Amino acid sequence: MRIALATGDGIGPEIMAATLDLFRAAGVDRHVEFVPVEMGKSVFEKGNTRGMTDEAVRVVEDCGLLFKGPMETPKGGGGKSINVTARKIWSAFANYRHFRSLPGVKTPFSHLDLDFAIVRENVEDTYGGIEHRMSDDVTVCKRVISAPGSDEVMRFAFEAARRSGITLVHCGHKANIMKLTDGMFLERFKAIAAGYPEITTGDVIVDALCMNLVMKPKQYRMVILPNLQGDIVSDLAAGLVGGLGFAPSANIGSNISIFEAVHGTAPDIAGKGIANPTALVLSGLMMLRHIGLVRHAAAIENALLSALEGGVRTGDFGDPQRPVLGTADFIKGIAARLGSEPRTVKPAAVPAGGADAVTARPPVRPAGPVVMHTFTGLRKEIVGVDMYLDGKLSAAATAAMLERTCEGSPFRLSLISCRGTQVWPRGSVFTECVDYWRARFEVRDGATVGQQEAVQLVGKVAQEHVVTEYALLRTFDGVRGFSMAQGQ
Repeated sequence: MRIALATGDGIGPEIMAATLDLFRAAGVDRHVEFVPVEMGKSVFEKGNTRGMTDEAVRVVEDCGLLFKGPMETPKGGGGKSINVTARKIWSAFANYRHFRSLPGVKTPFSHLDLDFAIVRENVEDTYGGIEHRMSDDVTVCKRVISAPGSDEVMRFAFEAARRSGITLVHCGHKANIMKLTDGMFLERFKAIAAGYPEITTGDVIVDALCMNLVMKPKQYRMVILPNLQGDIVSDLAAGLVGGLGFAPSANIGSNISIFEAVHGTAPDIAGKGIANPTALVLSGLMMLRHIGLVRHAAAIENALLSALEGGVRTGDFGDPQRPVLGTADFIKGIAARLGSEPRTVKPAAVPAGGADAVTARPPVRPAGPVVMHTFTGLRKEIVGVDMYLDGKLSAAATAAMLERTCEGSPFRLSLISCRGTQVWPRGSVFTECVDYWRARFEVRDGATVGQQEAVQLVGKVAQEHVVTEYALLRTFDGVRGFSMAQGQ
């Protein structure tokens, strides 16, 4: 099987070369071929804001797998994060990270022998990067949570839990505040969980989750989170086991999956041969298991655990009284222990009937964009329209103008808010405001409207105000599909 290979930036080429040396020592090269592709800093520097060449895209899509080192994201202007771009364009919808206490990696939590997973939705949320400047004072980022996208990551997580023997799965969320977006994520968690009755489930507000992970982390075995929250929590979880240098990462999609080290490129030590390759090795083991090489993965993992037990270490961890090894010698220390098992921690096991050959197959290239199925048949009714205004007048003066504008229309002005807080018709004189109003128009009693009437009202308001955005207010099977303002 062919696997696209992007070595990364900074320390990336060093730790990738070392990891591949270890894989060759374990016989992985008899089953897979790594195909180099050009991605990262060198591509950005040529003016390609995507961060990957067309040939790299083709190779990844033909292989269906990408093994990549850490990559640098341009600061400020220029291209977006190539790590996020790769996950999104190839719909690698689930980020899966396994956190385990490792021998010789000392943290305040080492004695707890931690072993748990974080599954993060990987495509939606604010990571869409849909941002606009709405006024002098205000910029806005749109948060997108979909039912089909949530279902994909939930199904992956529950299937992964079932395969791993995990019998407790939590959903982390902020549905107490973001009632529609996180509310949908939690709702889909509960719906998908119903298909896995052997797994106990629970939910936890994300701020409480962070506190609990520090105080009593062993109460969790797997937690599923939306994208941004999952990004933050997974890095917190990495800190419990030693940092991102010891945290593997897989990005799983239906057609293309990406396995990578998610730590930085460490340019200050690049080229010195002292970088720690453990996270990339562990990510590679997730990849080997993904394609069916479970025996190879178990042999390498046991050799790594045995080496760590024996004091084999790079300079960023371990007993300072033991000798410090460079990247290459660290890998040699692991390779020398192939065939060994650790004594102080549970060794990696091969599942019954585990394969010793590649079972995965490259994807079949679809003729067009993949379309997910969505819900249909919901009864939808327009009950109003929200308009967002670049507003230089006070809320009261703006309200007076808008009330005149909607006279004779099927709409009435019901609310003006600023940064989500009601400032008209009721509010507090202590609410600080910026130059960005939300004006809510609701359908008058007895009136029936369609989108055309709402757009006509937007046009009338736009004659006196700058309308930066508008959103229809709709009910779905009678349930309100929009939020109330704070203080409403």
